[in-house]
Amino acid sequence: MIDLPTDLPADLVPLSWLLGVWEGTGVIDYEADGVAFRGEFAHRVSFSHHGGDYVNYAANAWFVADDESRTPLVAETGYWRLARPLEQADAGPALLPPSAVRDASRTADDVEALRNAEGGFDLEVAIVHSDGISELYVGQVRGPRIDLATDAVVRPASAKVYTAATRMYGLVDGHLLWAWDIAALGGELGSHASARLARAE
Repeated sequence: MIDLPTDLPADLVPLSWLLGVWEGTGVIDYEADGVAFRGEFAHRVSFSHHGGDYVNYAANAWFVADDESRTPLVAETGYWRLARPLEQADAGPALLPPSAVRDASRTADDVEALRNAEGGFDLEVAIVHSDGISELYVGQVRGPRIDLATDAVVRPASAKVYTAATRMYGLVDGHLLWAWDIAALGGELGSHASARLARAE
């Protein structure tokens, strides 16, 4: 059973099942340029909000060696939001304030109007990795499942080669399950990591 907050902005309701801190373990299994990367990792993911129409995302992972020692892996931070045209009553870009006053708060009917032909809601997700790589994902949330694919990947010259990714998240028996496929280090898009996380907070 999940307790959903009653004070959420309407735009966050389709993502409300993600909110909280999730912890668990997963498996890395990826091969590129003749090198196999395999092993177990510990993972902590946080989905939170501060009253805006987006969800804050943060994730940290640690490679777990056979002796139980942990090595930090790349961390992530970002923002998840329903895809909708921004209006004059929305802030931005940058620090620009709204140039018009919204007549009323967005409602459940406003959000329902965003439902796509498949019965879900289109998403835009921006994630920045601690190694400087930035990803823009597009996809959809449909009930307790999210499917995302990169629309753009930007990386600094100092970062390792990383060109595309897909992610899938699902709520199964009260656990957050996810899978992440990547195209990196010259390899094709393929299975990279998956995890099963339990709600910690």
